[in-house]
Amino acid sequence: MEPKKPPDGGWGWVIVVASFFTQFLCYGSPLAVGVLYIEWLDVYKEGKGKTAWVGSLANGVGLILSPLCSLCVQSFGVRPVTIFSGFMVAGGLMLSSVAPNIYFLYFAYGVIVGLGCGLLYTASVTIICQYFDKRRGLALGLVSTGSSIGIFIYAALQLELVQLYGLDGCLLIVGALGLNILPCGILMRPLGPSDCPQPEKAPVESVSAQYSIYKEKEKVPEEHISMLEKGYSEEKFGSPLVTSDSNRESPFHEKEVATVQTKETEVYKKKESEQKNFCKQLAKKNWQRCQNYWTETVSLFKNRVFSALFIAILLLDIGAFPPLLLMEDVARSANVPDEDFVIPLVAVLGIMTAIGKFLLGVLADLKFINTLYLYVGTLILTSMTLCAIPFAKSYLGLAVLSGLIGFFTGNWSIFPYVTTKTVGIEKLTHAYGILMFFAGVGNCLGPPIVGWFYDWTQNYDIAFYFCGLCVLIGGVVLLLAALPWGNMCHRDSAKPAPKPYVYQAASNA
Repeated sequence: MEPKKPPDGGWGWVIVVASFFTQFLCYGSPLAVGVLYIEWLDVYKEGKGKTAWVGSLANGVGLILSPLCSLCVQSFGVRPVTIFSGFMVAGGLMLSSVAPNIYFLYFAYGVIVGLGCGLLYTASVTIICQYFDKRRGLALGLVSTGSSIGIFIYAALQLELVQLYGLDGCLLIVGALGLNILPCGILMRPLGPSDCPQPEKAPVESVSAQYSIYKEKEKVPEEHISMLEKGYSEEKFGSPLVTSDSNRESPFHEKEVATVQTKETEVYKKKESEQKNFCKQLAKKNWQRCQNYWTETVSLFKNRVFSALFIAILLLDIGAFPPLLLMEDVARSANVPDEDFVIPLVAVLGIMTAIGKFLLGVLADLKFINTLYLYVGTLILTSMTLCAIPFAKSYLGLAVLSGLIGFFTGNWSIFPYVTTKTVGIEKLTHAYGILMFFAGVGNCLGPPIVGWFYDWTQNYDIAFYFCGLCVLIGGVVLLLAALPWGNMCHRDSAKPAPKPYVYQAASNA
């Protein structure tokens, strides 16, 4: 059955709304985990680096296991995966409320919630791509803003719930809110098969006729076997009806038995050889598939811009992701009074990320703007903003820097454009999966590294200088790889050499 063409509307807009709320509900708490990070520091009395693993795992596990998430969606479908992942996210949040130590929190909040978020992200993107073609960019843009708005609302919501019901009550209520993912999953109706005529299949009569012929062929050995069993039972137990004629016919029966056994042996050997050939072909096919995958991976890394892009995305997540988790603790370490907090800094960062995704996406669609250079510009500006954090000692200064970091890290919306421009649309899926894996590694490593710097120096100054340096190195490496150095160096050699004059006789001409 061939799938229908993307309708670019209709029930697809219901899918957009359901996917928006799915992103809102699943990513709201993990991305706004900075509010909970302060509470976990006070409850478990662990170091900042050790505690930061909770939020980094929740946001990195889903990206690292993105190939597994894609396989689950392909195998079971979008709707079952969404419903199951809703239970995972809600259950992980509720289990976190009874965590006796930080290690149980790694499993409940980090692994279970993180894997559920990764499955939900893959499922929502997959079904949006199935329902939309011409308006796919608009649909994906609307869905991606769900996580950013989730940061803004969940940051203030979790802060209020902690003050009213404590940390345990907050996680229970947030987990109960996560159960609303289930009705969103029910709305994700799979796209039906196409109405176009399919190629003609064999008629029913011919199939039944073949089946009857097959049964007739198989019937003869079955009769022989029954006759053999009958003769064996008569020979064993004896029968008064046996006469001397039957004894005369015994050589005939022995000949029949030998023929049947020979045929059965040949059929068994034939089936066994067919099974061995099938297993060999299957193993050969899977091995060839693995070889092709690694060959394509090696060919991708031979592209210098792609190699620089993987370095840039890894260093960007190591350096630019920690403020999302740690800005609240940065303000507390800078002795900012609690009465100065109008809204949480994580909420400022989240709402500016949504604005940055939209505006940078609009700029990427302009013909006179090079998307790759635009992405490099956001990396360099992000590094400068990160290096300015140690100089901010007030709520207003930290809020402005949080907003700038959120706006520039909205470059996630143009990252698929950059990847497509680098490797082409044919290799986009393969390349994007590799880059998301390294992004997940960066998410997992960034906050703990910053926390370890604080545990070592008792302030965040060196930590954010390190973050800014990482992002700057990634931007410079990508810029150097994107510049046409090779084309300029080999511009003269690229010209075709003049052809030597060869005398040709007029008669030959």
